[in-house]
Amino acid sequence: MATPRKAWGIDIGNRALKAVRLVRNSEGQLRVSDFELIEHETPLSNAGDNRDSLIQSALANFVQRRPEKGASIGVSVAGSNSLARFIKLPPVEPKKIPEIVRFEAIQQVPFPLDEVEWSYQLFQGADSPDVEVGIFAMRKELINQHLKFFTDVGLNVECVQLNPLAVYNAMQYDQRIDGCTMIIDLGSENTDLIIADGETIWLRSIPVGGKNFTDILVKQFKLPFNKAEDLKRTAASSKYAKQIFQAMRPVFADLVAEVQRSIGFYASTHKESRLKRILALGGTFRLPGLQKYLQQNLQLEVARVDRLEAGGPEDAKQRGAFEENLLSMASAYGLAIQAMGDAKITSSLLPAAIRRQKMWSDKTPLFAATAACFVAGAGVALGSYFLGNIQYSQNQSIRDHIQQVYSQAKTLDDQWQNDVETMGADARQRIANLQSMLWFRDLWPGLIADIQSALPAPDPALLSANPEQIKKIARKDRKIIYIDSMVPVFDTDLSKIPSADNSGGAAMQVPGGTAAPLPNLPAGYIPAGAHGFRITLNIVTPYGGNPVNALEFVRQTFIPSLQGLAARESTGGKVPGVYLVVYADVTRRQRVGNDPNYARFLETRIINWHSATQPSMLAGGAGMAAGGFVPPAPGNGEAELLPDPLTGEDMSNDTEMEVDVLVLTGPPGTLVVPTVPAAPAAAAAPAP
Repeated sequence: MATPRKAWGIDIGNRALKAVRLVRNSEGQLRVSDFELIEHETPLSNAGDNRDSLIQSALANFVQRRPEKGASIGVSVAGSNSLARFIKLPPVEPKKIPEIVRFEAIQQVPFPLDEVEWSYQLFQGADSPDVEVGIFAMRKELINQHLKFFTDVGLNVECVQLNPLAVYNAMQYDQRIDGCTMIIDLGSENTDLIIADGETIWLRSIPVGGKNFTDILVKQFKLPFNKAEDLKRTAASSKYAKQIFQAMRPVFADLVAEVQRSIGFYASTHKESRLKRILALGGTFRLPGLQKYLQQNLQLEVARVDRLEAGGPEDAKQRGAFEENLLSMASAYGLAIQAMGDAKITSSLLPAAIRRQKMWSDKTPLFAATAACFVAGAGVALGSYFLGNIQYSQNQSIRDHIQQVYSQAKTLDDQWQNDVETMGADARQRIANLQSMLWFRDLWPGLIADIQSALPAPDPALLSANPEQIKKIARKDRKIIYIDSMVPVFDTDLSKIPSADNSGGAAMQVPGGTAAPLPNLPAGYIPAGAHGFRITLNIVTPYGGNPVNALEFVRQTFIPSLQGLAARESTGGKVPGVYLVVYADVTRRQRVGNDPNYARFLETRIINWHSATQPSMLAGGAGMAAGGFVPPAPGNGEAELLPDPLTGEDMSNDTEMEVDVLVLTGPPGTLVVPTVPAAPAAAAAPAP
């Protein structure tokens, strides 16, 4: 296919349609020649059934204002609606890579491959033998629905790319990625996090965006959404700026917590990488103070992107508007770069049927030329027919020899299939069995990461190592939860766990005895034969100052998030994945000071802490003896606790809880969210 001379990148966001047009100048360089920003009347997230009509209206408006024909079009799909997996491949011959990638796609994509559009991209350094593959997929029905908006107005879509990959292509083309770099694209509904290091990338989409800032202003100041949006945009010049930013502070904290959690997870899986800087994108970064807030809390350089390598439109008025909205244009810019054929990542989720149709369309001129040659040569062919017929009759002996050779080759081919190809069938089966052992390799890392992400994000001050900073928040007001231990027990039939009415078959055996009944588990809720884990989490929280308030806090934050692991990615009741959380609840709670065993555990933990950080404390002094540490004597029937090792505060009013979690496991696509059985109908009264 010829290199395009012009292309549009179109990104349909929650607030607006954004488009960038690129052209190639005489030196072969890309230049921005035009752009469009068409805001929706209502954010798509608030439009309900009117969502499709808003998108259609924006595209119709775009085509009317830019009636250009023939330009290639690149469009984006949200990272939150798609799947991205990155896998290191074993050392194999290059020709074997497509086969291995398809095998990995079957394992990683939580749907049958014929139900998704998928593509892949290889990442390999020039001097490295390691090959990493990125697998990207999205449900066909979502892709087709999205593309229909464009085809209905006659736009020639050449590529479909994930929004975070389009942003990566833009920053990579502009040579802004230097060492290990994080790109934060703060959108309206979600924020895409991209970490690029050399020839590898890592993606995550978090549910915090510009809309969260607007929503909290709606709640705090009792405003309509549009007025709250205007207030957010003009916050810096408002006489109520202090109150506005104070109201938005919780969203700032949530964003920082999610970014910190993502950086921590990336660092745990890429121990050789060291994050150097952050690139800030997205219109929300026009909020004064957001860039500085991130930089202070993340302790990393945060740089806003203020220019593009391809420049801006030549018209001065247009250039000014383009530069004003530049933070929102990165995705559309990256899409246009890919449509022009200059992108680093070239994978596309454009449906295979459309790709084939475009391929045949490109070959139509060649077919026309071939047909013309055929017509011109028809007269020559007619004359040569008679000559060929004579030669055919004269070559009968040659045809007989060819038939003899063919018969011998057929016999040898049959022998090969019967005697050679069937050899090693047992060995191939053993290899397949060994490969199947890798199917559930990501279950525990994924489950542990999900449980960790379900914890409520604490105030950033609580993450400080400075005791005085922590103590500014009263202990009973600290909305933080610690997981002290996690005990998983696997069983081939979770339905036998005693339910709320203490029925349900034989009791489940756990380390140290028999599992207790689960208080809010309906009888018959878990289907018979369902296998998986009962996970017991031991958690501690200082919030509330007593078990009643702490229980309410945990049940309003942690428990719904754990249960959300079951419904977060569900479609039609089926959850794509190899595990499914079907139950989570608090099964025991008490003050830490009322648990002598837990008190002794804390004493031991504090001793170890002091030994590691302040060895001189073990040299002697009050409370110490020649034999070592002397635990304080309990009083008033309670275990006396040592103070908090970091702040020196009393910990006895903290609340200790047990949280039981039931996790079903099974092959991808087979797990179904259970339903509560209907109550049996009451027996009819006998007739008099």
